[in-house]
Amino acid sequence: MNISGFIFDLDGTLVDSKLDFDKMRQEMDLAPQTSILEAIENMDPHDANRCRNILHKHEYEGADKASVMPGVHQFLDQLDGLNIRRAIVTRNARKTAIQMLNQCRLKFDIVIAREDGPAKPDPWSINHICRLWNVASKHVVMVGDFHFDIEAGRSAGAKTVFFTKGKHIVDPMLTSNADLALRSFEHGRNLLKDLEVALPTEGIE
Repeated sequence: MNISGFIFDLDGTLVDSKLDFDKMRQEMDLAPQTSILEAIENMDPHDANRCRNILHKHEYEGADKASVMPGVHQFLDQLDGLNIRRAIVTRNARKTAIQMLNQCRLKFDIVIAREDGPAKPDPWSINHICRLWNVASKHVVMVGDFHFDIEAGRSAGAKTVFFTKGKHIVDPMLTSNADLALRSFEHGRNLLKDLEVALPTEGIE
């Protein structure tokens, strides 16, 4: 299969900032499982400003202590060695996304944050990157740990990979909706094989 690029979610996929979304929702007086960005968009200006301040506070604190997921640096090196392009699509703010990338020594030429356009699960960001790369979405892979990532990828026509963060048992709806599942980037070679990417016989572990 001709894979031209990988698009990654950031927090929870490439890095772990240990954000406590339940605590955020409690401070914002939101019901459990509420989608925070969408809830803020529907608030009156006063409440929206208060909740954005809470969100920014948590994101900044998380960015300061962000750590890279196991195997990520090695997997990105593999993609570079195969001349496969890579980009970030995140629902985080750009400032905190860049802060996390710097903290974890990760470099991406394309980072799409929530200020840049409609957020996932809208497929806009993936389609935008495909236009920048001048490739068809069917030759791109979307990797993420949340159903918004999978929905956005599928809507754009990209291959989708659900990142389970090391878990054996996950939501069957997520794994069934995604084309593939990945437990760890330490198994990146197997993922590339499953995607039928042509690999050299040696040099990639």
